Amino acid sequence: MALGSFENASARPVNLVIATNTVLHWLGTGFKESLAMVWMTWWPLVLGFTLAGVVQGMLPRAALRRELGTNSAVSHTKASLLGMLSSSCSYAASAMSRALFARGASWTNAVIFMVASTNLVIELGVVLFVLLGWPFVLAQLIGGIVMVVFLIIFTPLFFRRARVERLAHAVAEDAAMSDSSTPTSRRERVGLSARYTMGDLTMVRKELVIGFVVAGFLSVHVPPSWWSHIFINGHGAWTVVENVVVAPLVAVLAFVCSVGNVPLAAALWGHGVAFGGVVAFIFADLVTLPLLVIYRRYYGTGIAWRLFALLWATASVAGLLVNALFRVSHLVPSSRRVRVLSGQFPLGATLVLNVLALVVLVSVWQLSRRARVDDFGATDPVCGMTVDPHSAPASVVRDGTTYYFCSVGCRDKFQAESPVEPESGAVHIDPVCAMHVSGDDITSGGPDGVTYYFCSEGCRATFLHGASPANHTASEDEHS
Repeated sequence: MALGSFENASARPVNLVIATNTVLHWLGTGFKESLAMVWMTWWPLVLGFTLAGVVQGMLPRAALRRELGTNSAVSHTKASLLGMLSSSCSYAASAMSRALFARGASWTNAVIFMVASTNLVIELGVVLFVLLGWPFVLAQLIGGIVMVVFLIIFTPLFFRRARVERLAHAVAEDAAMSDSSTPTSRRERVGLSARYTMGDLTMVRKELVIGFVVAGFLSVHVPPSWWSHIFINGHGAWTVVENVVVAPLVAVLAFVCSVGNVPLAAALWGHGVAFGGVVAFIFADLVTLPLLVIYRRYYGTGIAWRLFALLWATASVAGLLVNALFRVSHLVPSSRRVRVLSGQFPLGATLVLNVLALVVLVSVWQLSRRARVDDFGATDPVCGMTVDPHSAPASVVRDGTTYYFCSVGCRDKFQAESPVEPESGAVHIDPVCAMHVSGDDITSGGPDGVTYYFCSEGCRATFLHGASPANHTASEDEHS
């Protein structure tokens, strides 16, 4: 017994070492594959985001925005073009879409803009070309057009006119869109383009990292047999139908949107998912779970569910039609080999292009830092994205300075992390939110001749309606 116990005790450290080495090897191979994907797509990413920044900074968008209030072929085309000129970030696209709708764009054009800004942008095509080849780039362009046509036809059916009118009233904003300021000099336009480039990269950095890491681990650690339980294979046309329907649901759970879902799409293609299913997955970057939560916050639960159903159907139909068209035209790639799914770091041309891309990125970063902060482009203080002050979804005035945000979420986070500090004059406590506010230029008023101070009209209205549980305490403090 003693000998056996000794042998068991001596074996435990050995087993622990083996287990540790196994885990480290598992992690190492996954991260190595992810880094290989980054290595292969580094220069396309820099090129795509730089070109997108140039497009956003150089081309005027004011004229497009003014003509999106009607549902016509011309307005739908302009909504698509405006989306193509905008950021590829799904979060920014949803916020900008809401802002356009609140400022008079039709609901159909707002949805078209959101889809076009994530599925018809330059950087998406460039990364698709490197990871999956030109057939997928062509599928992106054709599929994007199919999605726009589908939205034109079916958005009015998903959202009745009376519902849209109520929605427009609910999200209406007081700020009117102004187009009085545009960059005039070449230096200003170049600086604004650089800021858009860095802002977009900053905005989607988390999605990109998550996308590459998830795709790397899936490509090397998930066996093909596992995918067959989700995506059926070998059933002819039914395979494509099932794949295009299920792919957007996988996108919901993947938490990866924007350009970050392309590496994961490459992993799906390498593991046998149908061509149309991969295309539908790429187009489903607007139905990830975080975005569905945002839709609910923007428009309410009912509208969020309808929007999810519309975008799900749009991505699936686009994938199905693109698959059929490419099948008839014999354009579906015959090889499942994906260049980045080998864990290799090729040198030669890839090394040269990556070094040049690094030089370009550093140069753009320096230009963005030197660019003058003015009405032509503001920086979201939370996420770092460059936003147009004339169409920013949210803004806050703090100490005489106006801060612009890419979304309501960033504004709320800014307000939560940077509460109003006491200024000169008497200091009071908002009886609703307990925020310290100054008596100078702060909303005031109250019942029974007692003066209360509030950080905003919203808190004052809440107090007057008796919705705050802190009323009695605040009143007692004020009298004391």
